Amino acid sequence: MKRRTVTAGAAGALGAAVLAAAGCTPPGDRSGGQVMLTMLTHYTGEPVKSALQASVDAWNATHRRVQVRTAAVPFAYLLTTFMVRQAAGQLADIIHPYGLWTGQLVRAGVLRPAPREAARLIRRDFSPAAVAAASADGTVYGYPTEVQTYALYYNRRLLREAGIDQPPRTWRELEDAAYRTARQDRYGNPLVQGLGLSWGSQLAAADQALALLAARGGAFLSPDGRRSAIGSVAGRDVLGLQRRLIVRGAATASTSLTRAFPAGQVAMVIYAGWWRARLKDEMGADYRDVGVAPIPGRVRDDRGTLLNGFLLGVNARSRHPREAWEFLRWLNAEPVLTAGARGGAERRVAVSRMSALQMEAGSMTSRAADVRALLGREGLSADPNLLPFLDALRYAVPESNGPHAQRAKTMLRKAIEDVWTGRASVDAALSTLTTRLDHELARQ
Repeated sequence: MKRRTVTAGAAGALGAAVLAAAGCTPPGDRSGGQVMLTMLTHYTGEPVKSALQASVDAWNATHRRVQVRTAAVPFAYLLTTFMVRQAAGQLADIIHPYGLWTGQLVRAGVLRPAPREAARLIRRDFSPAAVAAASADGTVYGYPTEVQTYALYYNRRLLREAGIDQPPRTWRELEDAAYRTARQDRYGNPLVQGLGLSWGSQLAAADQALALLAARGGAFLSPDGRRSAIGSVAGRDVLGLQRRLIVRGAATASTSLTRAFPAGQVAMVIYAGWWRARLKDEMGADYRDVGVAPIPGRVRDDRGTLLNGFLLGVNARSRHPREAWEFLRWLNAEPVLTAGARGGAERRVAVSRMSALQMEAGSMTSRAADVRALLGREGLSADPNLLPFLDALRYAVPESNGPHAQRAKTMLRKAIEDVWTGRASVDAALSTLTTRLDHELARQ
């Protein structure tokens, strides 16, 4: 599912609007001896809204004393809603934040640490990268839910027309394939881009760069998240590659990839796994030309990519944390027999309710075994493009999610834009970015 990120600004009129949109019932409302938990998510659209509600309805039908009701705001307002409602003492008992915000929400006193047993289950059952996205300073704050990993989408027909029989497997092969597949008209206007660069959404360019950086063996920030690390050789390689592609006409900084790639105007692009389902729906028979491969590294079989994750956690001010954590365990950790999502044959598999609802909505959790069980052998064979995203759960690195992570990622996007448009050289952009990052990260 496509995500867009915004920073938390002044409350003002927006604060009033999001309070109204999400409702103002105090957390842990108790009516007639019954505990009423509220859960705030960004699931405003279908099919995920109905999929989540179906699970909540199933809980409510079998747990008379503890009931759950849902509320949702658009993702663009989610972080602001968390901050505004917490300040007003009206945040929901259960919240569903983007992992990038974990450190910021912990510092603001919004998230409650997971109980010991819940933390043990989370560390045992979920991929390390997803657990890291749901943690801050080594403490787990929630159950990982939907995750997105990144891989290389490519158009088989365009590669074949350029004399390339298989997707690139090294950094050098990636750059060479980008030049060979790019085509311009006689006036120099691009007809086909070799490697697409994402300009449209607010932080997609940063995600692409971070996925490339991980594949190249580099990092955005230091392991403790307190210093910049992108000024490394790997960081220069990433921005240098993108700039060369633009200068030589193999990429542009002004194309909507979500339109150009399905139209056969982009040969390769680094993007998240949610896009696969949308491409399949949009492209119809032409989807047979789409392949997905791991992002190339320095040498063959090098592996690295980015993981974006979400978590379900409990408000630090909830009056009923025990009941809230029990509901989350039921939703995210308790196996339930459910129909296999793919393959046609009648079969039932034991998976978590969250895994089932994410697959129903076209996403996935970091429980790779659940995803494979739901799809079955037939389902995986029907669309092998899913496998690289599943495999990436083993080696993907999570976004740095310290208290200033949102601001740091916005700074990265600005530096990328400066390089793409030629406003700054790679060295100048990285020097400025490093200085600004270190200043921001040093703030208390």
